[in-house]
Amino acid sequence: MSQVLLEMRGITKTFPGVKALDNVQLTLRKGRVMALMGENGAGKSTLMKVLFGIYQRDSGTICYQGNPVNFTGARESLEAGISMIHQELSPVLHRSIAENIWLGREPVKGPLRLIDHAKMYRDTEALLRTLDLNLDPRTPMSELTVATMQMVEIAKAISYHSKIIIMDEPTSALTDKEVAHLFEIIERLKAQGVAMVYISHKMDEIFRICDDITVFRDGTFIGEREASQTNHDELVQMMVGRDLGDVFPPPTAIPGKTRLAVSNLSSDGAFSGINFELKEGEILGIAGLVGAGRTELIETLFGVRAKRSGDIQINGETVEIRTPQDAIGHKMAFLTEDRRHSGLYLMLDIFANTSIAHLDAYRHSLLNVLDVRKMRRDSEDHCQQLKVKTPNLQETIDNLSGGNQQKVLLARWMLTQPDILFLDEPTRGIDIGAKSEIYKLMRLLTGMGKSLVMISSELPEVMGMSDRILVMHEGNLKGELTGSEATQEKIMSMALN
Repeated sequence: MSQVLLEMRGITKTFPGVKALDNVQLTLRKGRVMALMGENGAGKSTLMKVLFGIYQRDSGTICYQGNPVNFTGARESLEAGISMIHQELSPVLHRSIAENIWLGREPVKGPLRLIDHAKMYRDTEALLRTLDLNLDPRTPMSELTVATMQMVEIAKAISYHSKIIIMDEPTSALTDKEVAHLFEIIERLKAQGVAMVYISHKMDEIFRICDDITVFRDGTFIGEREASQTNHDELVQMMVGRDLGDVFPPPTAIPGKTRLAVSNLSSDGAFSGINFELKEGEILGIAGLVGAGRTELIETLFGVRAKRSGDIQINGETVEIRTPQDAIGHKMAFLTEDRRHSGLYLMLDIFANTSIAHLDAYRHSLLNVLDVRKMRRDSEDHCQQLKVKTPNLQETIDNLSGGNQQKVLLARWMLTQPDILFLDEPTRGIDIGAKSEIYKLMRLLTGMGKSLVMISSELPEVMGMSDRILVMHEGNLKGELTGSEATQEKIMSMALN
């Protein structure tokens, strides 16, 4: 085995009402990738934040390069050679790529120590070139896709010349080509002796790129394995402590009459001439590569994006949807792709995040005040049904794991009692146990006659959950497949041409 670079032993961390870590351990070795696995809420990200100095541990020891350490902030850990790519991106959107990469450590010149922008752009170009990223360093982050922002974050982490790099769901927004590119970078870093922690719920990635695997469950250490000495079934059993059976539940309903009909729908610069129907009790999958126009299509249907032309019919009646409020009024709901930037109110608690889309339903017509007691009761019921792990509804939602944040967003939209639910990457960054719960909920909704549209970049998910699949390419609808006739080869062939 390679030289030990980091040892964490007996780490415990408690938040009010929750023991997030209970005597856990982790060992990293030079030139190896350690997969850190477990369900959402298992404590993976919390342990990494303890290492990084974002959280202070209650007990335990951290030994780095043979010496005990106790980082009190991100700057200390970065200066020591430990960098972290967070699951939830937080770029400074109105600043350039270069300014984001060198934020807080910009090169300076002259006695007044003014920022040397020319050098900063040169250094950024050189960095991006080594990673084969064809990006202009002056481009504002706001103009980038989520996938490109992720690659910039990876470039930023590498710019520190770190000995340890923590990657928390680094491929959640990447295409297959971008994932392959990332894996090439990881192999280069391994050859240089860099140790990496790789947090992901994608089993195929774990076995492709990782050397060692550590598993947590409910804040406890379950075990460590060499990747070559274990398999998918053993890891699932270690993570969830139970047999999930078939991950994709069978259909619970026969699709009925047409609920949503879209005719010749177009939006400037995004897509054109889209036609499809959505039936009662049906899950309609939309597949395609990043940039195909899938999200833009749903945003147009929900009133987030303006349409240029086309008609939208609900239950046979032509409707105009110019705002999300119009869409909600027509019993639509939209679970967005980027929950952190366009879904959650991070500084508010779970109760506020759950109830905020359905306030009018709780307003007394005479007194014009909210029935807070009923709001709280309904919020608690939906959060319990979705098994949100939290001590209470007063917990700030930013303190929850990504999977539990996603469940809160689902609870929010279920409170509005929608007939049509748009789900954009509904299981991104979610563990296999939580995925199974969401899949069961989706089938439960179709059994109630609800109509679902699901965008997913995971082809097994698209094929396993969709009754029909639409495939898009560069803003055009390339074809339709039934769930039974769809294969990965057919979908990719249509998505690429």
